Amino acid sequence: MTEMQIRRYARHIVLAEIGGVGQSRLIAAKVLVLGAGGLGAPLLQYLAAAGIGTLGVVDDDTVDLSNLQRQVIHRTGDIGVAKVASAARALAAINPEVAVHAHNERLTAANAERLVAEYDIVADGSDNFATRYLLNDTCYRLRKPLVAAAILRFDGQISTYKAWHGAGHPCLRCVFPEAPSEDAVPSCAQAGVLGALAGTLGALQATEVVKEILGVGRSLSGRLLTYDALDGSWEEMAIAKQSNCPTCGHS
Repeated sequence: MTEMQIRRYARHIVLAEIGGVGQSRLIAAKVLVLGAGGLGAPLLQYLAAAGIGTLGVVDDDTVDLSNLQRQVIHRTGDIGVAKVASAARALAAINPEVAVHAHNERLTAANAERLVAEYDIVADGSDNFATRYLLNDTCYRLRKPLVAAAILRFDGQISTYKAWHGAGHPCLRCVFPEAPSEDAVPSCAQAGVLGALAGTLGALQATEVVKEILGVGRSLSGRLLTYDALDGSWEEMAIAKQSNCPTCGHS
């Protein structure tokens, strides 16, 4: 590392679990973030600050005034600008050493493998089950760790999916085999969401991504964490690999 990098990442380097070797791994890492919205905003900012060498951002939306209540990577002056362009601008200001690849497109069956294959690990900040399933299935096929979070109203949840590791490692479809109805899970636009909740879960995603890159601590694979902001409480649920899972099951 250069002298400037040693100074920038000094608080990481003094951690025994990271050190110079670990920081060098972060600098060499390539992380794909799906969504530059509520979860993606704090997630991207902390990953850039941590020194992740290459960050990919996938989003085909533009910044809207209603986004600014929680999507803190964007500014009022960015309204109407592509979210990936706004995010790239903000990340360059945080850490100019990070290479940001702005993918101004929606994740589809046609481009999913191309996008995911370029990166070491994926973080999902999408807002619908169709996209979550597609990303889960693609990461499973390409053997990429997936750190996925979701928020609504005052509640959030997060887990890491590495089903290709074998027994004890479920995928998203093991936990949610079928998408709930739109009535059961309304969108944030319909039901609302606490702005700061996005920061809580997005920052936690960044922590789990860093842990997976470094191979330190206890992975969230096989566990689902849920957060109730109104109650100020966390709960942990063990989640199991399902033999009949359409993605990672024996069949």
